[in-house]
Amino acid sequence: MGAYGDAVAAIKATNFRHIALQAISLGMIVTSALIIWKGLMCFTGSESPVVVVLSGSMEPGFRRGDILFLHMGKAPIRAGEIVVFHVEGRDIPIVHRVIKVHENVEKGDFEVLTKGDNNTGDDRLLYAQNQLWLQRQHIMGRAVGFLPYVGWVTIIMTENPYIKYFLIGALGLLVITSKE
Repeated sequence: MGAYGDAVAAIKATNFRHIALQAISLGMIVTSALIIWKGLMCFTGSESPVVVVLSGSMEPGFRRGDILFLHMGKAPIRAGEIVVFHVEGRDIPIVHRVIKVHENVEKGDFEVLTKGDNNTGDDRLLYAQNQLWLQRQHIMGRAVGFLPYVGWVTIIMTENPYIKYFLIGALGLLVITSKE
């Protein structure tokens, strides 16, 4: 009958209670992941506490596929720190080093200029049109730690969506055909 026929037979043989238990288990896993993510957001003060480095612009410090852990405290950002920022009109956040800071002590605000370690010039060409500096609302967080190469899983699944669909299908089939 083959693997496909065995999978269809397994689906037909499952009862409603087993399917409900599987659905509840899946719901609990998804809910737990969301709770952990939101908890990390509160703890780190960053809208995205974990990001993957997607380009080589920060080599040799950070390489493509490294995972960065972010924190956004109230302490002022200083030149030399690695920050992750988003620019209006771009979907993907950027990881670069702060090279200049302008502080407005009266307002308690700041503006920063960034540059990738592996780039020749500053990031003004990456910013929105007519934007020369980044403000606090653009900064998602500052890098406080990293795991090398772990983010390659994300990069591979993003660049090759068929692999992502295959893995999701295989996991779904595994859940459906698993026996207790």
